Amino acid sequence: MPPIPGIDQVPYLTNSSVMDVDFLPEHLIVVGGSYIGLEFAQIYRRFGAEVTVIEKFPQLTGREDEDVSQGVRDILLNEGVNVELGAECMTVEKRGKRVAVRLDRAGGSREIVGSHLLLAVGRVPNTDDLGLDKAGVKTDARGYIVVDEELRTSVPGVWAIGDCNGHGAFTHTSYNDYEIVADNLLNGHRRTVSDRITAYGLFIDPPLGRAGMTETKIRQSGRKALTGKRPMTRVGRAVEKGETQGFMKITVDAETKQILGAAILGVGGDEAIHSILDVMYAKAPYTVLQRSVNIHPTVSELIPTILGELKPMD
Repeated sequence: MPPIPGIDQVPYLTNSSVMDVDFLPEHLIVVGGSYIGLEFAQIYRRFGAEVTVIEKFPQLTGREDEDVSQGVRDILLNEGVNVELGAECMTVEKRGKRVAVRLDRAGGSREIVGSHLLLAVGRVPNTDDLGLDKAGVKTDARGYIVVDEELRTSVPGVWAIGDCNGHGAFTHTSYNDYEIVADNLLNGHRRTVSDRITAYGLFIDPPLGRAGMTETKIRQSGRKALTGKRPMTRVGRAVEKGETQGFMKITVDAETKQILGAAILGVGGDEAIHSILDVMYAKAPYTVLQRSVNIHPTVSELIPTILGELKPMD
């Protein structure tokens, strides 16, 4: 629970308890503008509730590039979700049967009154009741179990896999943790977490499929990069379905020609991203994918087109 003044005086929902809701909130206030918060915000807006998302940072989905974040915001705004950004300071209080949230930010103060409050600001591992200190298993300041590249803890013979080790916190990364440990223990391999390419989805509609590095990370690395981008209005499948929000973006290393990262925000993006991800795991140059012949009319058919029109990244 975040240290919000007054939070102990008001009822609130979490990403667990909101699954048990059997009524439609009149006005759901969502604190947290990332995956959990945005997915539930769109769900309840489509159910018919008024929804306001409050995020303390200047953009939604803070780990994404600015254009991706703006694209996500546009999708939600088009559905009538209210978005409040830059809410660095906030307090909450009970107002009869309602909940009032006061925001203080650079542009002044604002108060939002809703019927229900959902806290979606992230999760921490419940490792505090395992007696890890007695076993000598080290944890970090947030409670994550410290592991090496092969997921060994500080105690020989003890491994930590899944959400508790802080290396992903996704179902797919947790299962891959198991595969790494099992393969190394039973088959004598030396698989590591660093072999894994970052990949995940934001399951709003249309979804975001992400793989590899963001443009921000690429710039920080000092690499020379090329990038290509196309709006979903140029994708035959999106036009056919009448769902043309979003865009596709791919960035490659100018010297090695390997794909560094990609984002597909749009219909089918959570599936189409895998063709890019597979080429990244193969460590093949982007030209392999550029010269492939993809089926028409699909989302994936535009990927070779994008790769054929790369330009230096600003």
